[in-house]
Amino acid sequence: MAQPQILIVGAPGAGKGTQSSNLAEEYGIEHVTTGDALRANKDVETEHGTPREYMEDGELVPDEVVNEIVQEALESADGYVLDGYPRNESQVEYLEGITELDVVLYLDVPEEELVNRLTGRRVDPETGENYHTEYDMPADEEVRDRLVQRDDDTEDTVKERLRVFEENTEPVIEHYEDHAGFVRIDGEQSPDEVWSEIKGAVDERVE
Repeated sequence: MAQPQILIVGAPGAGKGTQSSNLAEEYGIEHVTTGDALRANKDVETEHGTPREYMEDGELVPDEVVNEIVQEALESADGYVLDGYPRNESQVEYLEGITELDVVLYLDVPEEELVNRLTGRRVDPETGENYHTEYDMPADEEVRDRLVQRDDDTEDTVKERLRVFEENTEPVIEHYEDHAGFVRIDGEQSPDEVWSEIKGAVDERVE
């Protein structure tokens, strides 16, 4: 099998990180996220400045800078799963000019389930480990007592994050629905069931 070139799309809480890690391990490909790519290349000079300049000021990194950094990451990867990019139609156009995707995976999860997953998330401030009030709480009572909810996991913030995702990224999903490698995955299933569906979809579309 050739090294697949995969795009994974889904709202916050859909499980992109988990499934991207599975894909990277299974197929020996790079997991390329916008955040990691920007951090790894924060001092790369572009005609619009360096990512560091924007990140240190707490500003959104402009599309033009993100595009160049993603291009750099993809060119050095022998197969990849791209996670968190493209976020808008302008980035879609740029991506289509620099690479060809074999598979586009859309993890489709109802909003109610996304809100439940994200608002139930708790973090251990000492270890950074993530837990969930409904699905995955630690057995150790001392650990349970010190878990905290992240500021961006409150219900109001989660709903706003999902609104922004839908506004910006729904057009991206609609664009890729016509792609020959587009697959809509039921992301409400268990992680193992989602992975089984993803692996079948990739194996079917990549020789």
